[in-house]
Amino acid sequence: MAAPNNYYYGYLLIITCVVLLTAQVRAGDDDKAAGSLLGGKKLIIGVPKKPASGFVQFVDLQLNSSNKNQVVKATGFSIDVFEAVIAYLKSLHYNISFEFRAFVGAHGNSAGNYDALVYQIFEGKYDAVVGDVAIVANRSKYVDFTLPYRPADMRMLVKIRRDPRFRGVIVFMERPVDEDSPCWKQLCKFAVLWLPVMQAVLPERKSVAKAGSRFVLVLWLILAFVLMQSYTACLSSILTVHQLQPSYPGENDVINDPNINIGYPGVSFLRGLFVHHLKIDSSRLKKYSSINEYKEALDKGSRKGGVDAIFNEISYLKIFLSQYGYSNYALVQTRHRNDGYGFAFPKGSNLTSCFSRAILNVRESEEMDRIEQEYFGSNDIRKEGKEDITNNASANNASPSLTAYSFAGLFMNLRRPRKHIYQ
Repeated sequence: MAAPNNYYYGYLLIITCVVLLTAQVRAGDDDKAAGSLLGGKKLIIGVPKKPASGFVQFVDLQLNSSNKNQVVKATGFSIDVFEAVIAYLKSLHYNISFEFRAFVGAHGNSAGNYDALVYQIFEGKYDAVVGDVAIVANRSKYVDFTLPYRPADMRMLVKIRRDPRFRGVIVFMERPVDEDSPCWKQLCKFAVLWLPVMQAVLPERKSVAKAGSRFVLVLWLILAFVLMQSYTACLSSILTVHQLQPSYPGENDVINDPNINIGYPGVSFLRGLFVHHLKIDSSRLKKYSSINEYKEALDKGSRKGGVDAIFNEISYLKIFLSQYGYSNYALVQTRHRNDGYGFAFPKGSNLTSCFSRAILNVRESEEMDRIEQEYFGSNDIRKEGKEDITNNASANNASPSLTAYSFAGLFMNLRRPRKHIYQ
């Protein structure tokens, strides 16, 4: 009986050793996979530097005063998403370390546009680029992009031009009249016909001194009464038709009209799109970098040195509209698209697929909802690329309505001082 027991314990010992060895091999494989992601290297990550008046909701950097490339603090939507992705990878036992480097010149200003920033990866200066970098074909020649962490559609921001209707001016100018003239005596013969009406509308005769002026005023008041009746009936239809008529240019008008200037963000790929693909004269293109510059340019218009339209991704333009509202500005759909915002890595890097899978998990989590809420409010950001802004919020909130200003010039009475005719 002793021998079988010895065999039993021997087999048990062997099985235990096999299980432990297998666990160690698997753990070693996992550690090897985690280590192979970076090989113990710290990632040097390039980030864009935006002006203080720019769209710092995406990336906002505080730089070291002595070394402008060194980032003391980085905040913003893109930064928070990247850190959420890093946190997810660390939960899978990936040991990742990184350092942000600002893409700036000697004075702390941006060293170039986003094409130049992405190209730094191709030159080996950065291991990755994080920011509101659009995924476009031209940049994919030099780097690989992750899956988009945020969708983006192109829109055109325009100024709503008001149609100055419902206004008019009536001017009464009196001059001395010879009451003994034949024409005046002939006119007085009809006084019996319009005197009752005049007494009804002008009980105080002193308000208008001359009888001729009173005659014209009474006729105008009668006409105004008739117009008011028809005006009341058709006012709703007038305003409705006015809403259906666009009071801002469309995309084809903007692109084809040589008298219309076009604005674009300074670090965007859009200049190349306009010049090389749409064949727009570069003299019509104006570069802007901040919300205040957008407003100033649109308010001026092309005739005064501004622009009549600004092209940008919808995320930026919604930030503009959240500050200045939809009452004077509108978003117009365009036919241009891009794949959204992503992180850039060297071509062929295994980091790209690893970060892409992590982005998918972060986008489906509540953490992404919290980040979007913090920087962009309660709007459903994930649906903004599919939303027809022009036909919804802009058109409804920007529809014209009657105010006292619409009737500002309706009545004006310029009356010369009364002089006695026999003086």
